Amino acid sequence: MPRFRSILSLILVLVTTLLVSCAGPSATTAPTTYTAEKIEQLQVFVEPIEAARERMSTLASFIEDENWVDTMTLIHGPLGKLRQDMTYLSRSLLPKDQKKASQLAKDLFSRFERLDAAAKARNYSQAVNQYRQALRDFDAFLGLIPKASESA
Repeated sequence: MPRFRSILSLILVLVTTLLVSCAGPSATTAPTTYTAEKIEQLQVFVEPIEAARERMSTLASFIEDENWVDTMTLIHGPLGKLRQDMTYLSRSLLPKDQKKASQLAKDLFSRFERLDAAAKARNYSQAVNQYRQALRDFDAFLGLIPKASESA
C-alpha cells in the first residue's frame, strides 16, 4: 500500500506539472483597430482637448490685438492642463498611433513655448507664425483620434 501511494503521488505531481505548464498565459497581440468601446472611452478624454482647441480662436484674437498679457495668461492658464490631457490620450491610442500623437503633442507645446516667448518679446510676426504652426499641430493631433463612425 505505501508503494501505491508514492506512485500515485508521483503521477499526480506529473499531471499537475503538465497542466500548469500547458496552462501558461497566452500571448496577447495588440489590437490593430479601434473597437466601438475603445472609441467611446477615447471620446471622454478628447472632450477637454477639443474644448482647448476651441479656445485657440480666443488666443488668435489676443494676438491680433497684441494683447500680450492675456496671450500669456491663456497659454499658462486654460491651456496649461492641455499637455497632461494630450499625453494621457496619446498613451490610450493604439500602438500604431501613439508615437505620432506623442510627437505632435510635443511639437504643439514647443510652439506654445515659442509663442509665449514671442508674447514676452511683443513680437507680433513671430507670435502669428507660432500660432499658425500650433494650429496645424493641434489639428493633426485631433485627426489621429478615431470618431464613433470609424469603429471596426
